Amino acid sequence: MIERKPSAVIAVDVQNDFCPGGKLPVKEGNLVADPINQLFKAADLTGVLKVATRDWHPIQAVHFAGFGGVWPEHCIMESEGAKFHPDLKIDPATFIVSKGVDGKDAYSGFDGSITSSPDKADLGTPLNDVFLARGIQRLFVGGLATDYCVKQTAMDGVKLGYQVFLIEEAVRAVDINPGDGNRALEEMKDSGVKVISLERALELMAQS
Repeated sequence: MIERKPSAVIAVDVQNDFCPGGKLPVKEGNLVADPINQLFKAADLTGVLKVATRDWHPIQAVHFAGFGGVWPEHCIMESEGAKFHPDLKIDPATFIVSKGVDGKDAYSGFDGSITSSPDKADLGTPLNDVFLARGIQRLFVGGLATDYCVKQTAMDGVKLGYQVFLIEEAVRAVDINPGDGNRALEEMKDSGVKVISLERALELMAQS
């Protein structure tokens, strides 16, 4: 018997500034768009919820090195760098989650809230509340970067009681220190995140 579970796909921070040519680029970061698009297409066919998170920082943010943080300026709200990469197919049915709106660190998608439109930064409903209201049980996660926002989103999902699958073809790592991405994968596995192939993810989504 097929076990059907209400599910969501989360595309984490596939934004221009995190892709080649951006202010904080991840090598081959743009290549995560295609497998995520395949997940989104499958979601449309199966009724799976589609979510895209984004960093959406004010100009003055303690997240940035100039204000006491560790990162160069990136994903400033309303900027070209903060826009989703053009290869990522976002449509009106996709829930947009903005994080870091208050200027603080916000690595996990669960630190963000659903906004009313891709062009606004209003503080809306926390992501977890949206999932709870819809009875979501299972999450399929991809995006940027493996060793930061993807890791925190996936691990927070496990902590909140979701069954979390990380799609191996749909992530890339910053690797500030060589091997950070692989270490992040192991940390996620140890926390209960299941790392699976795109093919397997599509099979599971067909059961949603």
